Amino acid sequence: MAKPLLIIADKNYSSWSMRPYMALAMAGIAFDEKLIHFGTPNFSAKVKRISKPGLVPILQHGNLVIWDTLAIMEYLAETWPDRNLWPVNKAARAMARSLCAEMHAGFRALRSACPMNLRRPIKSVPMNDGIRSDVARLEQAWALARKTHGRGGPFLFGKFSIADAMFSPVVTRLETYAIEVSPTTRHYMNAVLATPAFHAWKAAALKEKWIVPEDEVD
Repeated sequence: MAKPLLIIADKNYSSWSMRPYMALAMAGIAFDEKLIHFGTPNFSAKVKRISKPGLVPILQHGNLVIWDTLAIMEYLAETWPDRNLWPVNKAARAMARSLCAEMHAGFRALRSACPMNLRRPIKSVPMNDGIRSDVARLEQAWALARKTHGRGGPFLFGKFSIADAMFSPVVTRLETYAIEVSPTTRHYMNAVLATPAFHAWKAAALKEKWIVPEDEVD
């Protein structure tokens, strides 16, 4: 089987690109990657030549072109079922899918005020009620997953899964913006930040020189 190609944007800023990268890397699926940085002239037009929505990430596999992060994740789980990208337990899998959908559509206050920026020095930003509400919901959701299905490892459902890949960028936000969390949340964050996939992603991000002004909140 040919290796998939993951098309991404800047590793420092592109949280959506990071998600399928984490899933692929942590599952041990061999893949190639192509980076089109946000500052590239005619960025949208170049991406649209690959996928009509003009957004990253995109997964190319053979003649298939898959866009949208969750669609990519589902494709990976179907194509490599032996890697158990979703939890094996049916109830855990249902919860994992629910959490992924919530992450996909929610937490807008946190995401807006605290964009992913792996080069930013760790320091706090002014908190508002929207950010506090999002962080409280994150902590509640993660604690429930860990308590209910977290046996067998340090991740939300024990073993690293698509759910952890989906939440990885928000883990970096909590870290980068020095947001106060519970010891349970901190333990989970440490597990994600210690993965070899995250280390590789961040090392590449720190070498990038491009600046996206709207993601530089300072």
